Amino acid sequence: MLPATFKLCAAISYQHLRNVTGLRRQAAVAISQELSKLSCRSAGPSTWISQVRRRSSLLSSRLEEKPFSEMEMSYIKQGEEALQKSLSILGDQEGWKTETVVDNGDKVLSKVLPDVGKVFRLEVVVDQPLDAVYSELVDNMEQMGDWNPSVKEVKILQKVGKDTLITHETAAAVPGNIVGPRDFVSVRCSRRRGSTCVLAGMSTKHGAMPEQPGFIRAENGPTCMVLRPLAGSPSQTKLTWLLSIDLKGWLPKTIINQVLSQTQVDFAKHLRQRMVRAAECKDCY
Repeated sequence: MLPATFKLCAAISYQHLRNVTGLRRQAAVAISQELSKLSCRSAGPSTWISQVRRRSSLLSSRLEEKPFSEMEMSYIKQGEEALQKSLSILGDQEGWKTETVVDNGDKVLSKVLPDVGKVFRLEVVVDQPLDAVYSELVDNMEQMGDWNPSVKEVKILQKVGKDTLITHETAAAVPGNIVGPRDFVSVRCSRRRGSTCVLAGMSTKHGAMPEQPGFIRAENGPTCMVLRPLAGSPSQTKLTWLLSIDLKGWLPKTIINQVLSQTQVDFAKHLRQRMVRAAECKDCY
Protein backbone atom coordinates (compact mmCIF):
# COMPACT_ATOMS: atom_id res chain seq x y z
CA MET A 1 0.00 0.00 0.00
CA LEU A 2 2.82 2.41 0.86
CA PRO A 3 4.35 2.32 -2.66
CA ALA A 4 0.92 3.10 -4.11
CA THR A 5 0.58 5.96 -1.69
CA PHE A 6 3.85 7.48 -2.80
CA LYS A 7 2.74 7.11 -6.42
CA LEU A 8 -0.35 9.13 -5.53
CA CYS A 9 1.88 11.74 -3.94
CA ALA A 10 4.12 11.85 -7.00
CA ALA A 11 1.11 12.30 -9.26
CA ILE A 12 0.28 15.69 -7.77
CA SER A 13 3.58 17.04 -9.01
CA TYR A 14 1.99 17.21 -12.45
CA GLN A 15 0.30 20.55 -13.02
CA HIS A 16 -2.91 19.13 -14.49
CA LEU A 17 -3.40 16.90 -11.43
CA ARG A 18 -2.25 19.41 -8.86
CA ASN A 19 -5.42 21.43 -9.26
CA VAL A 20 -7.78 18.46 -8.84
CA THR A 21 -9.93 19.25 -5.81
CA GLY A 22 -8.95 17.25 -2.73
CA LEU A 23 -6.19 15.22 -4.39
CA ARG A 24 -3.34 16.92 -2.55
CA ARG A 25 -5.08 16.54 0.79
CA GLN A 26 -5.86 12.90 0.01
CA ALA A 27 -2.19 12.22 -0.66
CA ALA A 28 -1.07 13.80 2.61
CA VAL A 29 -3.69 11.93 4.66
CA ALA A 30 -2.80 8.61 2.99
CA ILE A 31 0.90 9.01 3.85
CA SER A 32 0.05 9.79 7.47
CA GLN A 33 -2.14 6.67 7.76
CA GLU A 34 0.49 4.38 6.25
CA LEU A 35 3.20 5.74 8.53
CA SER A 36 0.99 5.11 11.57
CA LYS A 37 0.53 1.45 10.51
CA LEU A 38 4.28 0.97 10.12
CA SER A 39 4.93 2.53 13.48
CA CYS A 40 2.50 0.13 15.18
CA ARG A 41 4.20 -2.91 13.61
CA SER A 42 7.65 -1.90 14.80
CA ALA A 43 8.88 -3.48 18.02
CA GLY A 44 10.75 -0.39 19.11
CA PRO A 45 10.64 3.29 18.37
CA SER A 46 11.06 4.06 14.71
CA THR A 47 13.06 7.25 14.41
CA TRP A 48 12.81 7.51 10.67
CA ILE A 49 9.03 7.15 10.76
CA SER A 50 8.79 9.93 13.33
CA GLN A 51 10.99 12.15 11.18
CA VAL A 52 9.00 11.44 8.05
CA ARG A 53 5.73 11.98 9.91
CA ARG A 54 6.89 15.40 11.01
CA ARG A 55 7.83 16.23 7.44
CA SER A 56 4.51 14.83 6.25
CA SER A 57 2.64 17.07 8.66
CA LEU A 58 4.56 20.06 7.34
CA LEU A 59 3.87 18.93 3.78
CA SER A 60 0.16 18.61 4.54
CA SER A 61 -0.04 22.14 5.93
CA ARG A 62 1.77 23.51 2.90
CA LEU A 63 -0.44 21.58 0.51
CA GLU A 64 -3.46 23.13 2.17
CA GLU A 65 -2.18 26.62 1.34
CA LYS A 66 -4.14 28.13 -1.51
CA PRO A 67 -1.89 28.45 -4.58
CA PHE A 68 -1.95 31.63 -6.63
CA SER A 69 -4.11 31.55 -9.72
CA GLU A 70 -2.76 32.56 -13.11
CA MET A 71 -4.40 35.99 -12.77
CA GLU A 72 -2.98 36.49 -9.27
CA MET A 73 0.50 35.60 -10.51
CA SER A 74 0.01 38.16 -13.27
CA TYR A 75 -0.75 40.85 -10.68
CA ILE A 76 2.32 39.90 -8.64
CA LYS A 77 4.52 40.12 -11.74
CA GLN A 78 3.03 43.49 -12.68
CA GLY A 79 3.77 44.86 -9.22
CA GLU A 80 7.33 43.58 -9.33
CA GLU A 81 7.77 45.08 -12.80
CA ALA A 82 6.55 48.46 -11.57
CA LEU A 83 8.95 48.29 -8.64
CA GLN A 84 12.00 47.41 -10.74
CA LYS A 85 11.26 50.02 -13.43
CA SER A 86 10.63 52.74 -10.85
CA LEU A 87 13.85 52.06 -8.97
CA SER A 88 15.75 52.02 -12.24
CA ILE A 89 14.36 55.46 -13.14
CA LEU A 90 15.15 56.91 -9.72
CA GLY A 91 18.61 55.37 -9.79
CA ASP A 92 19.57 57.35 -12.88
CA GLN A 93 20.54 60.79 -11.57
CA GLU A 94 21.19 62.29 -15.00
CA GLY A 95 18.78 64.57 -16.85
CA TRP A 96 16.53 65.74 -14.01
CA LYS A 97 15.28 69.34 -14.25
CA THR A 98 13.77 71.43 -11.46
CA GLU A 99 10.05 72.08 -11.76
CA THR A 100 9.20 73.54 -8.36
CA VAL A 101 11.04 74.41 -5.15
CA VAL A 102 9.04 75.30 -2.03
CA ASP A 103 10.32 77.49 0.80
CA ASN A 104 10.41 74.53 3.20
CA GLY A 105 12.81 72.64 0.92
CA ASP A 106 10.28 70.44 -0.90
CA LYS A 107 11.12 70.15 -4.56
CA VAL A 108 9.74 68.57 -7.70
CA LEU A 109 12.04 67.46 -10.50
CA SER A 110 11.19 66.05 -13.90
CA LYS A 111 12.71 64.31 -16.89
CA VAL A 112 11.49 62.88 -20.17
CA LEU A 113 12.04 59.19 -20.84
CA PRO A 114 11.76 57.72 -24.35
CA ASP A 115 9.57 54.76 -23.38
CA VAL A 116 7.58 56.39 -20.57
CA GLY A 117 7.18 60.11 -21.26
CA LYS A 118 7.55 62.85 -18.68
CA VAL A 119 7.98 61.69 -15.09
CA PHE A 120 8.01 63.75 -11.91
CA ARG A 121 10.05 63.26 -8.77
CA LEU A 122 9.06 64.74 -5.41
CA GLU A 123 11.68 64.90 -2.65
CA VAL A 124 10.58 65.90 0.85
CA VAL A 125 11.37 65.30 4.51
CA VAL A 126 8.52 64.41 6.87
CA ASP A 127 8.98 65.07 10.59
CA GLN A 128 7.72 61.63 11.56
CA PRO A 129 9.49 58.26 11.88
CA LEU A 130 9.39 55.87 8.92
CA ASP A 131 7.03 53.34 10.52
CA ALA A 132 4.40 56.03 11.12
CA VAL A 133 4.59 57.31 7.53
CA TYR A 134 4.53 53.77 6.13
CA SER A 135 1.50 52.88 8.24
CA GLU A 136 -0.40 55.92 7.01
CA LEU A 137 0.37 55.31 3.34
CA VAL A 138 -0.09 51.51 3.35
CA ASP A 139 -2.11 50.31 6.34
CA ASN A 140 -4.48 53.31 6.21
CA MET A 141 -4.55 53.54 2.42
CA GLU A 142 -8.34 53.58 2.17
CA GLN A 143 -8.47 56.63 4.46
CA MET A 144 -6.48 58.81 2.07
CA GLY A 145 -9.63 60.57 0.89
CA ASP A 146 -10.07 61.90 4.45
CA TRP A 147 -6.95 64.06 4.28
CA ASN A 148 -5.87 64.41 0.63
CA PRO A 149 -8.21 66.85 -1.20
CA SER A 150 -7.06 65.47 -4.56
CA VAL A 151 -8.43 62.02 -3.72
CA LYS A 152 -12.11 61.20 -3.34
CA GLU A 153 -11.75 57.52 -2.56
CA VAL A 154 -9.26 54.65 -2.50
CA LYS A 155 -10.78 51.19 -2.41
CA ILE A 156 -8.93 47.88 -2.17
CA LEU A 157 -10.44 45.52 -4.75
CA GLN A 158 -8.26 42.49 -4.05
CA LYS A 159 -5.32 41.34 -1.96
CA VAL A 160 -2.80 38.91 -3.42
CA GLY A 161 -0.44 37.47 -0.84
CA LYS A 162 1.09 39.81 1.71
CA ASP A 163 2.60 42.46 -0.55
CA THR A 164 0.30 42.96 -3.55
CA LEU A 165 -2.97 44.88 -3.82
CA ILE A 166 -5.32 45.90 -6.60
CA THR A 167 -6.98 49.25 -5.89
CA HIS A 168 -9.47 51.65 -7.41
CA GLU A 169 -8.75 55.33 -6.90
CA THR A 170 -11.16 58.15 -7.69
CA ALA A 171 -9.84 61.69 -8.08
CA ALA A 172 -11.76 64.38 -6.22
CA ALA A 173 -13.59 67.15 -8.05
CA VAL A 174 -11.59 70.21 -6.98
CA PRO A 175 -13.20 73.62 -7.62
CA GLY A 176 -11.39 75.49 -10.38
CA ASN A 177 -9.58 72.36 -11.56
CA ILE A 178 -9.87 72.14 -15.33
CA VAL A 179 -8.98 68.45 -15.24
CA GLY A 180 -12.24 66.49 -15.31
CA PRO A 181 -13.04 63.49 -13.09
CA ARG A 182 -10.51 60.68 -13.43
CA ASP A 183 -10.23 57.26 -11.90
CA PHE A 184 -7.52 54.59 -11.84
CA VAL A 185 -7.26 50.86 -11.34
CA SER A 186 -3.80 50.00 -10.07
CA VAL A 187 -1.73 47.08 -8.89
CA ARG A 188 0.46 48.02 -5.93
CA CYS A 189 3.25 46.17 -4.21
CA SER A 190 5.30 46.99 -1.14
CA ARG A 191 8.80 45.87 -0.23
CA ARG A 192 10.93 46.53 2.81
CA ARG A 193 14.68 46.20 2.45
CA GLY A 194 16.43 46.93 5.70
CA SER A 195 15.49 50.47 6.71
CA THR A 196 14.13 51.34 3.23
CA CYS A 197 10.50 50.87 2.19
CA VAL A 198 9.38 50.92 -1.43
CA LEU A 199 5.73 51.26 -2.48
CA ALA A 200 5.35 50.74 -6.23
CA GLY A 201 2.46 50.53 -8.66
CA MET A 202 1.14 50.72 -12.18
CA SER A 203 -2.18 50.61 -14.01
CA THR A 204 -3.92 47.30 -14.49
CA LYS A 205 -7.36 45.87 -15.21
CA HIS A 206 -9.76 44.17 -12.81
CA GLY A 207 -13.07 42.50 -13.54
CA ALA A 208 -14.73 44.07 -10.51
CA MET A 209 -14.04 47.60 -11.75
CA PRO A 210 -14.75 48.27 -15.43
CA GLU A 211 -14.70 51.84 -16.71
CA GLN A 212 -17.18 53.94 -14.74
CA PRO A 213 -19.79 56.33 -16.20
CA GLY A 214 -18.78 59.96 -15.79
CA PHE A 215 -15.08 59.19 -15.30
CA ILE A 216 -12.14 59.06 -17.67
CA ARG A 217 -10.02 56.01 -16.90
CA ALA A 218 -6.51 57.43 -16.59
CA GLU A 219 -3.32 55.37 -16.42
CA ASN A 220 -0.30 55.56 -14.16
CA GLY A 221 3.01 53.87 -13.78
CA PRO A 222 5.55 52.92 -13.24
CA THR A 223 5.28 54.92 -10.05
CA CYS A 224 6.65 54.46 -6.55
CA MET A 225 7.37 56.03 -3.18
CA VAL A 226 10.65 55.35 -1.43
CA LEU A 227 10.79 55.89 2.33
CA ARG A 228 13.97 55.86 4.38
CA PRO A 229 15.06 57.40 7.69
CA LEU A 230 16.74 60.75 7.23
CA ALA A 231 20.49 60.38 7.62
CA GLY A 232 21.47 61.45 11.13
CA SER A 233 17.85 61.91 12.21
CA PRO A 234 15.92 58.62 12.46
CA SER A 235 12.83 60.42 13.78
CA GLN A 236 12.40 61.99 10.34
CA THR A 237 11.63 60.30 7.02
CA LYS A 238 13.00 61.08 3.58
CA LEU A 239 10.22 60.53 1.04
CA THR A 240 10.81 60.33 -2.70
CA TRP A 241 7.76 60.00 -4.95
CA LEU A 242 8.15 59.07 -8.60
CA LEU A 243 4.99 59.97 -10.54
CA SER A 244 4.29 58.82 -14.08
CA ILE A 245 0.74 59.37 -15.27
CA ASP A 246 -1.36 59.68 -18.39
CA LEU A 247 -4.55 61.61 -17.64
CA LYS A 248 -6.02 60.83 -21.08
CA GLY A 249 -8.46 63.21 -22.71
CA TRP A 250 -7.64 66.33 -24.73
CA LEU A 251 -5.50 68.34 -22.31
CA PRO A 252 -2.49 70.45 -23.31
CA LYS A 253 0.77 69.03 -21.95
CA THR A 254 1.69 72.36 -20.35
CA ILE A 255 -1.45 72.23 -18.23
CA ILE A 256 -0.93 68.56 -17.35
CA ASN A 257 2.65 69.20 -16.25
CA GLN A 258 1.57 72.10 -14.06
CA VAL A 259 -1.23 70.08 -12.46
CA LEU A 260 0.97 67.06 -11.73
CA SER A 261 3.84 68.98 -10.14
CA GLN A 262 1.38 70.97 -7.98
CA THR A 263 -0.37 67.71 -7.02
CA GLN A 264 2.88 66.40 -5.59
CA VAL A 265 3.56 69.59 -3.63
CA ASP A 266 0.02 69.58 -2.23
CA PHE A 267 0.33 65.89 -1.31
CA ALA A 268 3.40 66.59 0.84
CA LYS A 269 1.63 69.47 2.62
CA HIS A 270 -1.48 67.46 3.42
CA LEU A 271 0.50 64.37 4.43
CA ARG A 272 2.38 66.43 7.01
CA GLN A 273 -0.87 67.82 8.38
CA ARG A 274 -2.32 64.33 8.61
CA MET A 275 0.75 62.99 10.42
CA VAL A 276 0.66 65.83 12.95
CA ARG A 277 -3.01 65.18 13.71
CA ALA A 278 -2.37 61.44 14.00
CA ALA A 279 0.52 62.03 16.41
CA GLU A 280 -1.62 64.36 18.52
CA CYS A 281 -4.44 61.80 18.70
CA LYS A 282 -1.96 59.11 19.71
CA ASP A 283 -0.66 61.31 22.53
CA CYS A 284 -4.22 61.81 23.76
CA TYR A 285 -4.44 58.07 24.47
